[in-house]
Amino acid sequence: MARNIQPGTADADDALVVDAIERTAQEAFTAAPPKSLQAQVNFLVKQLKTTKAVAAELGISQRSVERYRKGQRKNPPKNIAARIETAVRARWQPRIRQRAKKRAATSTGITIETRATFGYRAPVGTTDEGRQRRLTIHLPAHYARRLFDAQQGIGDQTPNEVIADGIKEIYFQDGGHRAQDLEVEFTGIDYIDVSY
Repeated sequence: MARNIQPGTADADDALVVDAIERTAQEAFTAAPPKSLQAQVNFLVKQLKTTKAVAAELGISQRSVERYRKGQRKNPPKNIAARIETAVRARWQPRIRQRAKKRAATSTGITIETRATFGYRAPVGTTDEGRQRRLTIHLPAHYARRLFDAQQGIGDQTPNEVIADGIKEIYFQDGGHRAQDLEVEFTGIDYIDVSY
């Protein structure tokens, strides 16, 4: 179930990054996930093993899951239909998704397109006031690996911090050729898209 996250916070920014990574992983699907409600619920029961587990995942009653599964109810409320679709997409073709992530983390890297606020910490006498920029940056494979690890909670960095490090190195420091003492913060995400 979704967490209650306040917009404009670091948690909200991290959630936007994780959602962008998930959307991209779903673009790697080689077959479409089930479309009908009954097929979606049956898929979830197969994945989670019991109707009780599916009910807990979706935040609905076990009896509702059983009705959807048998086709007795065909039109759930929009928010429940969205939860069902999200749960199915999150579990659909995990090996295909992993293959795409492995390719990004070992060879191709990732491309980040974003409109966000970038804050700076720099030497005295320079500006440190954050401002909104729209950037499209290709980050090498080692940043993709770090980003996927951060998404899973591995390591001590958040997904936003990994992206901030990558943007700092590639965009602001031009691969180490300028602004050596610059520290970059990646916050206030208005839009983000990740591709790999």
